[in-house]
Amino acid sequence: MLRRDFLSAAGLSLAAGDQRPNILWLTCEDTGPQLGCYGDPYATTPNLDGFAKRSLRYDHAWSNAPVCAPARTTIISGMYPPSTGAEHMRSMTRLPQAMRMFPCYLRDAGYYCTNNVKEDYNLAHTGTVWDDSSNKAHYRNRRSDQPFFAVFNNVITHESQIRKRPHTLQHDPAGVRVPAYHPDTPEVRHDWAQYYDNITTMDKWFGQQLQDLERAGLSDNTVVFFYGDHGSGMPRSKRWPYNSGLQVPLLVHIPERFRAVAPKDYAPGRSTKRLVSFVDLAPTVLSLAGLRAQPFHQGHAFLGQHAAPEQKYVYGFRGRMDERYDMVRSLRDQRYVYIRNYMPHRIYGQHVSYMFETPTTQVWKRLNDEGKLDPVQRTFWKTKPPEELYDLEQDRDETKNLASDPARQAIVQRMRAAQQELAASIRDVGFLPEGEIHQRAGDAAPYEAGHDPARYPCQRVQSTAAYATGPATNTQPLLSALKDRDSAVRYWAATGLLIRSDVAALRSAIKTDSSPYVKIVAAECLGKHGSPAEKRQAIDTLLTLAPADKNEMFVSLAALNVLEMLPLEGQDRQAILAMAHDDTKVDKRFQGYIPRMLERFKS
Repeated sequence: MLRRDFLSAAGLSLAAGDQRPNILWLTCEDTGPQLGCYGDPYATTPNLDGFAKRSLRYDHAWSNAPVCAPARTTIISGMYPPSTGAEHMRSMTRLPQAMRMFPCYLRDAGYYCTNNVKEDYNLAHTGTVWDDSSNKAHYRNRRSDQPFFAVFNNVITHESQIRKRPHTLQHDPAGVRVPAYHPDTPEVRHDWAQYYDNITTMDKWFGQQLQDLERAGLSDNTVVFFYGDHGSGMPRSKRWPYNSGLQVPLLVHIPERFRAVAPKDYAPGRSTKRLVSFVDLAPTVLSLAGLRAQPFHQGHAFLGQHAAPEQKYVYGFRGRMDERYDMVRSLRDQRYVYIRNYMPHRIYGQHVSYMFETPTTQVWKRLNDEGKLDPVQRTFWKTKPPEELYDLEQDRDETKNLASDPARQAIVQRMRAAQQELAASIRDVGFLPEGEIHQRAGDAAPYEAGHDPARYPCQRVQSTAAYATGPATNTQPLLSALKDRDSAVRYWAATGLLIRSDVAALRSAIKTDSSPYVKIVAAECLGKHGSPAEKRQAIDTLLTLAPADKNEMFVSLAALNVLEMLPLEGQDRQAILAMAHDDTKVDKRFQGYIPRMLERFKS
């Protein structure tokens, strides 16, 4: 039975079968706020600019992840993927049995829900999520008296389309604004210009979608959203949880007849500084349909009957990016972006094979190797500080790290505390090595394991990680933690000792620790900083843990990542290249990662 409560309470009377708004999402890939309506004079986006004049523009909207699968997993679940074990690009796990993806609740309430066509979720479906999810999915296939929630996604702006050749540029590369962190070369200018060309093509598609809605006679009773799934597909935007990787355009049009569900500051052509992010989208859509968010939802509705007060921060994260491991958490307020690097010993620009297909990445790395970059441009190829702080009012490219500025310490402390509070409140299981996320869950969901203190001593693990990857010089707490009964605590203790090049502390762990992940960290330390005999021991240990036919896949991937960093003999490379790996025996979302790593050892 269709609900009629919120509109009747607002004094609105509509014809039977048309009591609630339709909701249309028009989305695109890898697109930041590089639109005319966001003040970018280089962009050519007449349809979106016209739409913005009759919509509300969100100036501080964030994707919670700077890459598609975790970002879309956030949207569909209404939960932070670090709480569900789904933060990695790509991965596969599930929600607890009692939790469902948000379109299920709309369908229960009578909505016709369609997705055309990309899903890319790191979570298995729970129940029937969509009435149709295909390239033929469309709201026109619903019953005539049925409200709809429909998603249409355009892929022309995807990273892969930036490097598609041949391409005749429509935007003059001479007019590109090259961000401070990129080298100013013809290749970089071409990639940025082609990115803008693709946005213009997407803009035409957007205009066609609005025309289709108008022709169907549905414009007056459909709330329309437009957004991108994370920042631009250019390197150091995509995959990085800076503002450049997480800020997205978000435009929302609410027809006059449904202004009861609009925020107080809504007016056509207006902008808002309200902080919103993808974890808020599920509660918001439910609220527009007159439904309350589920108790497990971690976001806050910003539209509709059940809209919540504005939050102080929005949050981002970075986990494994394809075949490369990293762990970063970030957040922003109205002015500052705070970054917490939990693997500061890794360089920013790790060799993600897919990212290196882009000409900008290739020329950027080559110029670094040739010593032809300025200090700002070189940063991407260096290891990271534990903390970063950027003032978006003064530093739009986020290149001047203020984390050690004495005048900003109160800001750093406030935002550090907010990051730690969120990690504790959602019981962030991303602090576990990836394989342990699945092992500790067993037959349960990682979310359930994360909320079981016996399986995940959250406070102990997170506090050890914070100490290990921070500036403290006293190693005694790490030596004590290296004896902890929990393997994740030991993993972070070992990581802290690796960061401090403490070979002596890890000599025993490489031999005796029961966790392969602790052994891998110890091997990295000995392999980089130990004696010749210890380096040999480290390589032999990793060669034992790397074969995917003899070890769990995540152990193999972690070992191969470290092996690539160490000086190998010819026979070591031959042993690696001879390793057996049947990619068909792993989930299809993981396929390709170990072969990509093995390919690296051919050079």
